[in-house]
Amino acid sequence: MKYISTRGGMAPAPFTDILLEGLAPDGGLSLPETYPQVDAATLRAWRPLGYRDLAYEIFSRFMDDIPPADLRDIVDRTYTARAFGSEAITPVSMLEPGLHLLHLSNGPTLAFKDVAMQLLGNLFEYVLAKRGESLNILGATSGDTGSAAEYAMRGKRGVRVFMLSPHGKMSPFQTAQMYSLQDANIFNLAVRGVFDDCQDIVKAVSNDLAFKAKYRIGTVNSINWARLVAQVVYYFKAYFAVTRDDSEVVSFTVPSGNFGNVCAGHVARMMGLPVRRLVVATNENDVLDEFFRTGVYRVRSGADVHQTSSPSMDISKASNFERFVFDLVGRRGDMVADLWKSVDKGGAFDLSATPHFARVGEFGFASGRSSAADRIATIRRVHERFGVIVDTHTADGLKAAESYREAGIPMICLETALPAKFSETIREALGFEPPRPAGFENIESLPKRFEVVDPDAAVVKTFIEAHCRD
Repeated sequence: MKYISTRGGMAPAPFTDILLEGLAPDGGLSLPETYPQVDAATLRAWRPLGYRDLAYEIFSRFMDDIPPADLRDIVDRTYTARAFGSEAITPVSMLEPGLHLLHLSNGPTLAFKDVAMQLLGNLFEYVLAKRGESLNILGATSGDTGSAAEYAMRGKRGVRVFMLSPHGKMSPFQTAQMYSLQDANIFNLAVRGVFDDCQDIVKAVSNDLAFKAKYRIGTVNSINWARLVAQVVYYFKAYFAVTRDDSEVVSFTVPSGNFGNVCAGHVARMMGLPVRRLVVATNENDVLDEFFRTGVYRVRSGADVHQTSSPSMDISKASNFERFVFDLVGRRGDMVADLWKSVDKGGAFDLSATPHFARVGEFGFASGRSSAADRIATIRRVHERFGVIVDTHTADGLKAAESYREAGIPMICLETALPAKFSETIREALGFEPPRPAGFENIESLPKRFEVVDPDAAVVKTFIEAHCRD
C-alpha cells in the first residue's frame, strides 16, 4: 500500500513514512492510492470477529510495511478492556428500534479521540524505535484531541508533544484534563484566538519544510492518516452489531467539526461497507452543513466562529474535508490544490454549478445543523424518553439524525464524549450534574501547567526550538 497527496505533489510513499510526516510536502493530506476493497465473503468472515481481530484485519490492509507479528502486538496492546472498559471497546446500545448509539467514549480521556490516539502512541513509539529517531508532535485542539494525544504520548520514548488550544474556549473539564498533566514531554500552549488560529499555526509550521525536517515535526491531528484509519474499524464493528446479515444497509450520523470522524466513515463506505447515508452534524459553526446544502465551502474568519456549548466543533476550516473533495472531484490533485489556494487565504470555493457537486449523493453524504436551544431540548428529550444522558456534541448528532431516519434502515449515532466533560450545559438541561467516572471527581482543582502565547507561528517555532535543546 502506497500513499499519495490530495494535492498531487508527493511521490507515493509507504505507511510508516506518512505516519511520521503529518502534512504531505506539498501541503496536502495523505490518502491511499486506492482504497482496499471488502467483498461479501470478507464481510461474512469479519462479522464474528472481536474488536482486536477486526482492527488487525483492517490495519493490515493499510499498514503493510509493518511486519504482521509486530502489527498484531501493537493492536493487542492498544485495544484492551483495561484501557476501554470492556472487550467490546466501542459498544453499541439501542435507544429504540432503528436508533442506536455507538459509544466511543470509554477510553482514558472519555472521548472518541482515544480510539485512534492510543493506537497512534504505540505506532509512533514502535516506528521511532525501529529507526532510532525522535519526533516532536505539534497539534491543535478545540478540546478532546489534545487530551487524548497527551494521555497517549505521555512518557513515550522519543516523543515530545506541543499542543495548541484556544485560550479560554474549552470546557473547564477539557482544560483541566490537558493542563494538569505534568509530564516532562508534554507542553501546552494556550493561543489567544480560536481553534482555526491554532490549526493555521500547525499548518504554517508544517509547511516550513526546513524547520519541519530539522526539528522532526509530526502531527496527531486527524490530518495524520493513522488517526483516521483507526476510526474506520468502529464503523465496521457497529454495522455488524446492528445487522444480522450483509445484505442490510445502515446510516450513520456523526457530529463533525474537522471532518475527521465522518471521513473515516467515508473511507469505510468506499471500502465496501453497506452504508446508506453519512449525516454530517454541525453546531452553529455550520460551514460543512452549508457546503452539503449549497455546494459552497466558505471559511469564516476567527471573529465569525461562534463559541458554543459543543466546543469541539467550533471550527470553520475542516481539514479532513480536503480528503473527501479529492475523491469527489475524481482524485484530481491539481484541482484540489487550486481550490485550497483560496481556502488557505481564508476564502471560499463554489462547486454548486459543477458536475462534482451533483455527485455528492453518490457518496451518501447529507447534513444537518443544531443550535444551543436544539442541544438543550435534545438532551432533555433523550433523558426523558430513554433515561440516557448524552453530551452536547452527541445531542447535535441526534438532532441532525431526526431528518434522515428511514424505515428498515438502522440509524447509528456516534457518541463522541461523556457528558461529564460538559457539566454546565447538562446542568442547564437536566437540573443536575452528570455522573463522573472514578478518578475525575476533582480534576478542575488540579495544578495546571501551560503557557499563553499569541497566534503567531514564529512564536511557536521559538518555543519549540527552546524546548528541543538537549
